[in-house]
Amino acid sequence: MSKEVFELEQRTLFSNTWIYLGHASQIPSPGDFFTLDVAGQPVLVLRDLGGEVRALHNRCAHKGAKIVTAESGRLEGRFLRCPYHAWAYRFDGELVSYPLKDGYECTQLRQSEAGLGLRPIAGFHIYRDFIFGRLSPEGVGFNDYFGDILQTIDLMVDRSPTGRLQIEGGVLRNVINCNWKLYLENINDSVHPVSAHESAVRAAQAVLKDLPADAPKPLAFEQILPFGQKYAFFEGSGGKVFPNGHSITGTRFSVHSGYGNMPEYVAALKAAHGEERATQILERSPQNCVLYPSLALKGSPQTIRVIRPIAVDKTVIEAWNFRTLDAPELLFDRALTYSRLVFSPMSVVAHDDIHLFEAQQSGLRSQATHWVSLHREFEPSELEETTRESSGTNELLLRNQHRAWARYTREDGREA
Repeated sequence: MSKEVFELEQRTLFSNTWIYLGHASQIPSPGDFFTLDVAGQPVLVLRDLGGEVRALHNRCAHKGAKIVTAESGRLEGRFLRCPYHAWAYRFDGELVSYPLKDGYECTQLRQSEAGLGLRPIAGFHIYRDFIFGRLSPEGVGFNDYFGDILQTIDLMVDRSPTGRLQIEGGVLRNVINCNWKLYLENINDSVHPVSAHESAVRAAQAVLKDLPADAPKPLAFEQILPFGQKYAFFEGSGGKVFPNGHSITGTRFSVHSGYGNMPEYVAALKAAHGEERATQILERSPQNCVLYPSLALKGSPQTIRVIRPIAVDKTVIEAWNFRTLDAPELLFDRALTYSRLVFSPMSVVAHDDIHLFEAQQSGLRSQATHWVSLHREFEPSELEETTRESSGTNELLLRNQHRAWARYTREDGREA
C-alpha cells in the first residue's frame, strides 16, 4: 500500500469509473449546492435556476481558485463569482463577466479553454435521485458499469410507497487511519461479526437478562442482537457478485431480516407496487450492497456509507440516513439508531471495526509476507464467471473487488 499505488488509483480507478457524488434531496431548490473531492479533484454539485442538477469542476477558469469553498449551502444571486478576481459564471458554468475586459482584446480569451468557463465533469448520471459522476471523458457507460446491481437502489427507493427518499439527520463523517480497500473489504466480510463484535453483543445480552421475555426492548437491541449469530447463519445468508466489483451480502436473509413490519405500511406498499413487488421489497433485506468502489447500501435500515479515499493510509467514511417518504416514522428511527449504533466511532460496534482497520494497516507493514489470504471457498470456475452466487462467507466477494481493481488500474488500457 504505497503512495505510488494510491496515486495510480486516483488517476485510473477513481477517475475512470462511476463515483457516488450525493443525493438530489440534498439540493432541493435552485441555488442549493454541495462540494466534494473526487480522485483529489474538487467538484461542485448544484441545482441551477431551471431546477436541473449539474456537476462542475470547482475551479475558476482564470487562475484555478475554488469557486465555492463551503461544504454545502445556497448560492446568493444568479451567478457564481470567484472570490479571487471576480470572474463570474452562470450556474451551467458559462463565463459571463470578468474585470478589465479591455485588457483581453485580441487575446483570443474566448477561444481558449479559460473562455469556456467552468467545465462540467465528463460523465454525469442521476439514477432515482442518486447522483453519480465520472471524471474521465473516456470510460465505461453508466448502465454498462453498474448493470444489475442497480436493482439494490430500486429496492431501497421502493420501500417508499411513492418511491421517494430524502436525506435527513446530517452525516456521520469519520477519518479512519487505514487504506480504503481495507474498509471496503470489511463491508463484504460476514465472518468477522462472530469474533469482532462478540463483546458488544454480550453487553447487550447482559442488559436484557433480567428483563421479562415479553418486555418491550429499545430499538437498538433489535439491531445489535443479530450480530451475535453463529457462523452457520452468516454462511447460509448468501452472497452474489456482479461485474466491475459490485456485490450483495445477505441475498437469502441477513441481520436485518428480523425487523418487524407494520400492517398498515405493508398494505400501503402493496397498493403502490402490487403484492408481488411489495413482498419482494419486504423480504429482501440484504446486509450490504456494494456499488464499487464508492458506495454501500443498507436497504432495511435505509442508510448508506460513502467511501472517500484521501491518502494511502487515510479514508473518510460518510454515513447518511434516508427518510422514507410516505412511510411510518419508525423506518427513519431505525436509520438514525442504526447509524449511531454501528457507524458512529463512539459506538460499541464501530469502535471494534476502527480498531481492527487501523491495526490491520499497521500490521501490514510487517515484511513477514507480501500476501494476504483470500482463499476461502475459491473455485477455478469463478474465474470464468462475472456474475455468481455464493455462500455469505465466501471470500469471492472480496476477490471480486480486487479483480475489478486490477482491471481499472491498468494505465495501458488493457484489461488485467
